[in-house]
Parts: sequence; structure tokens; C-alpha cells
Amino acid sequence: MLITGGRVLVDSGTYLQDGAILIQGDSIAAVGPREKIAEQVDADVPRFAFEGTVLPGLIDAHVHLAFDGGPDPVSTLQNSTDDVLLDDMRRRAEQLLLSGVTTARDLGDRSGLVLRLAAEITAHRTPGPMIISAGTPLTTPGGHCHFLGGEVSGEAEIRDLVRRNLESGAGVIKIMATGGGLTKGGPKSNESQFSAEELAAVVDEAHTAGVPVAAHAHGSDGITAAVEAGVDTIEHCTWMTDGGLDFRPHVVQQIIDKAITVCPAVSPHWQMLPKLFGEERAAAMFDLVRRMADAGVRLVAGTDAGVQRAGFSGLVSALSFYSHLGMSNGTIIDMATSEAARALGLGATTGRIAPGHRADLLLVDGDPLANLDALKDVRAVFAAGLRHEPIATAE
Repeated sequence: MLITGGRVLVDSGTYLQDGAILIQGDSIAAVGPREKIAEQVDADVPRFAFEGTVLPGLIDAHVHLAFDGGPDPVSTLQNSTDDVLLDDMRRRAEQLLLSGVTTARDLGDRSGLVLRLAAEITAHRTPGPMIISAGTPLTTPGGHCHFLGGEVSGEAEIRDLVRRNLESGAGVIKIMATGGGLTKGGPKSNESQFSAEELAAVVDEAHTAGVPVAAHAHGSDGITAAVEAGVDTIEHCTWMTDGGLDFRPHVVQQIIDKAITVCPAVSPHWQMLPKLFGEERAAAMFDLVRRMADAGVRLVAGTDAGVQRAGFSGLVSALSFYSHLGMSNGTIIDMATSEAARALGLGATTGRIAPGHRADLLLVDGDPLANLDALKDVRAVFAAGLRHEPIATAE
């Protein structure tokens, strides 16, 4: 198929005006000026003419397809059979796709259901984004998200669960380095859950298999321990302590030196946080993300879709948080495309419009480099070369 666009985003903040993309199978075969590419294509090749903007499909680096995004996602999960849950997850995956997300990293589900769903999507039996799945996240007995089945104690159990996740097809290993608010009665968000030796065992086991590690870490001590263990991404990274916030510049420098990526996992409804935490505390939390960005930490976009108030069509709404911090639209789009692909280990295959990459494309009206909200005006989504009809993305 030959897709032509008024603007094609071919590099960070750079448009090719009046461009064309030739798709062969599930990959991009050629990119260039419309006239130049069109003259190379036979007359019988299908064409899709579009006068808006073509950019890489978006990447949500932090979702939970097993949760429903409702007021009590844990209870909904626990009251669902695996068959019902999987069917609901299929609908959520399609919602992600039709809002422009062509790749998603799922960081914890139950019974390996996301791995089953990912296989269905790869086989084109179910519409959805390409999914990088963590399988069952590691936590302590009674720890954060223990209800997903990943309770482990000691290095032997840790290594065993990592191996089982890898054998099932996990493309990332998730560890709950600290507690979290989703788990009623569990450790507080600032409390560490694993020792330095246990974190090191997770990283060693995963890296031996060539698979990255994502650490859920709110507490400053847990963030520090995860960085020292050599994880690949830190999720949330809110620098919490029992009494407030503790931003540690020396740990931030380690994050940069070790090329660790941070995914703040911003809710689509981030504007509500001042009401939840108070104006002063929310402003302080926002400022910590700005300080990390200013220091040079690599940030990627994720929504924590599935938890309370986080639906599956809210990535663009979440991206507005970074506009609030003063980041440029080009940088923000990179965080949801090329930078996210690199962080997920997919930089050579997706996240850019380039020959040899997967044909993951988002077609929108307007100019998202000028107005980020243009990303909501979806006209078509191509995932691995297949076109999908858009939906409204109300959040």
C-alpha cells in the first residue's frame, strides 16, 4: 500500500512535506517525497491519500489490561473469571489501538492472560497493539498487587518466577520494588519490599536471558535500590518518603549514567491530582518530574491504564502533563514514539517512520508539533500494515 500525507514525521520534530510511505507486508519499504515514491509503485498498488499528518504509532509504556480503569479495578478483577477477563481485555486492547497506540507494554496481569492476548493480536485474530508483556509481576507475600499471583520470598523463589515468566514469553520482567496505593492493606507506596540482593537476583536472571527489568518504585529508598541493582526502567519514580518527598540528585545522576529510563506513568486525569494530594504537594510532585527532565533523565510516556481513573484511550490527555511542565511538543511526541521504543528494546523495529520498521502509523488531522491536541483527531491507524478505523478518544 502507498500512503501519502501532507506532512510525514520522519525524525524528531521534523516533517517531510508532501511525503509518501510504501508498505510491503507488515513493514515500511520506502519513505520519501510523494512524487519520487509514487513513480516507483505499480499502478495496481492500493493507495491511501491523506492531507493531514502521518506520524509513528504511539507507544504507551505502562498499561494493565487486566484492570478496567473503574473506581475499584481490583474488586472487578477478583470477581471476573479468566474467560470473562480475557474477553474484557480484548476490548481494552482494541480501544488502545483505535486511539492511536500501536505498541503497549503491559506491566502485570493475572494467569498470563496478556501473553495469550498478545499471541492473538500477533496472529491477527484480535485487533490491538503489539504488546510487550511482563506476565506475573514479582511482589512480596501480601505485597503490592499480590492478588496477581506473583508473591515470592527469597532469592530461589524470585529466580524461579522470573524463569517461568520468561518461559511463557515475557518481554520484560516487572518487580514491585515498593508498595503502592492500589493494594488495600499492603505496604505503603514509600516502603521498600525487596532487599538489594533480591533485586540483584531479578536483574541477573532477566539480563542473562536478554530481557529488561521494570521496577515499580515510588519510595526514594526503593528507587535508590533499584538503580543500584541495574534495572532498565523505573516506573512512577515519585521520590516518596514516610514524611514527604526526597529528591536525590546523586541517584538521578546514576540514573543518567546507567542509561535507565523513567516512566512517570501519568494518569490521563493528572489535573485531578491537586484535589487528591493538595495543591502544594501536587505542585512539588510535578516539579520533581521537571527536575528529572532538566537533569537529562530519559523519560517515556505511559498512563498506568487500567488503574482508577485511567482508561485505555487517554495517552494524549496524559501527554498534556508534559506540556504543563514546559516541554516542547516534539520532545513529548518522541517520548511516546522513538524514545519509548528504545526503552522497550524496540528501537530498531518501531517508533519511527523509516524503511525496515514495522508499518505502525497514526494519521491525524492538524499539526501535532504545533498543537498536541491534534493527536486526538485520529483518522486512521495502521498496525503492522493493517488499517483500522478510528474512534473518538473522550477521556
